[in-house]
Amino acid sequence: MAPSNSDARAAAPAGRLRRWLRQDIERPLDELAGGRARLKVIVLLACVLSLDAADKATVGAVAAPMKSALDIGNLQIGWLVTASTAIAAVVTLPFGALVDRVRRVRLLAITLVVWSAAMLLSGLAGSYSMLLLSRLALGVVASAASPAVTSLTGDFFRPGERGRIFGYVLAGELLGVAFGFLVCGNVAAWWSWRAAFFVLAGLGFVLAVVLWRCLPEPSRGGKSRIPVGARRVPVEDEPGQASTGSAADSGSLRRVIRWRGVRPRHALMTMNPASASLWRAVRYVLAVPTYRTLIVASALGYFYFTGLRTFAIVFMRGRFELGQSVASSLAVLLGLGAIVGVLLAGRLGDRLIDRGRLTGRVLVAAGAYLLATAAFLPGLLIGSLWLAAPFFFLAAAGIGGANPAVDAARLDVMPSALWGRAEGVRATFRFALEAVAPPLFGYVSARFAGHVQAGGAAGLGLAFLAMLAPLAVAGLLLLVRTSRTYARDVASALAAEQRTRH
Repeated sequence: MAPSNSDARAAAPAGRLRRWLRQDIERPLDELAGGRARLKVIVLLACVLSLDAADKATVGAVAAPMKSALDIGNLQIGWLVTASTAIAAVVTLPFGALVDRVRRVRLLAITLVVWSAAMLLSGLAGSYSMLLLSRLALGVVASAASPAVTSLTGDFFRPGERGRIFGYVLAGELLGVAFGFLVCGNVAAWWSWRAAFFVLAGLGFVLAVVLWRCLPEPSRGGKSRIPVGARRVPVEDEPGQASTGSAADSGSLRRVIRWRGVRPRHALMTMNPASASLWRAVRYVLAVPTYRTLIVASALGYFYFTGLRTFAIVFMRGRFELGQSVASSLAVLLGLGAIVGVLLAGRLGDRLIDRGRLTGRVLVAAGAYLLATAAFLPGLLIGSLWLAAPFFFLAAAGIGGANPAVDAARLDVMPSALWGRAEGVRATFRFALEAVAPPLFGYVSARFAGHVQAGGAAGLGLAFLAMLAPLAVAGLLLLVRTSRTYARDVASALAAEQRTRH
């Protein structure tokens, strides 16, 4: 039976939409990532990070209606984020050890199912205490996601491009923040704060199934790296792009190390990282000077970002007298700025290394933190939203831009057999400060609010200003300390990797 004219007219817009998606969206993204297979891996890893970020942003986005429904204040809202983050700080190190031993994709899929079930319980909670208890299990996905995504990225992509790739992956985390602010915030405004949690739970179950079915496990040490233009993701024991597998074996890094005659630290060459126990691996990780600095700087940056993410909408509603929906939409400005930062900074760090500047990645990260500090200062003091918005955009770009450079630098100074455990160590410190941030920001804002007439919004503004000090310290630490330690630690990682292979 021939289709009717009405069916043909209905099919025409759908056909145009498919062509538009294929030509104007899918093809440019393929070219940007270097091929369909690479884009697939980047998108899936980015989605894992985005879910956890969306949840924490959602707590801030629905804070106002949740406070009214449960009769709580800023301090209690802060504890909701702290509950899941504190659990992550406790169990991330064991998960990091698992990442170095088991199939990482399967581990991620299982933890996403647990996370989604906990998210359903959050939406069904009938009291604040039940909501707080249900959120303890949400730290599971963060505990597994951070070391697993880092390790998978290192095995799928070449060292010389990791800053750029981490920029793409971390853009997903920031899109998750924007999703939590914009979509979940508006869902709360249109229906209820409970519905926002139900939306995230459904997305978590879907992502778990997609990961299980669509993302193969790569071989460790770089044997499954995806060449540019590949249409299929290599699996275990199936070579992708030829590689020596070194954590620091980027052509550019290797050339600079040889040209300068940098020698490794012999104290770091007495252990086989592949067979080391968890606690001996932890001691090794903490013995690398550059990695210690990266741990501290990264934790301080996430500390400020967590406080900002939790209370940004509450602050903007009170400071600029906005409604819930408008504040949620404007908070996306912070997410967009951070996305611009991660995309530009990761690429810039790679380019500096290509030009012979060995410390290019850590210098970019230091500059990003200092830019964020300098931009937040006037933004928080200006009373007009339209004048403050450009400074907030620049500040968010700085906070976001530091992360891909730091993540790529972490892999540079660590042998691949330790990537999971090393990330577990870093994430433990990061999550510990993230857990402290919301209640501390809430407490400081409450103390400041008692001394100003404008109430909670003014108190939050003063808290954001006071907490800029750790952000500046993060930039200065990277700028001063890593310039003296980075080269030798990269050489040590290369030597340790060769020792492992032999």
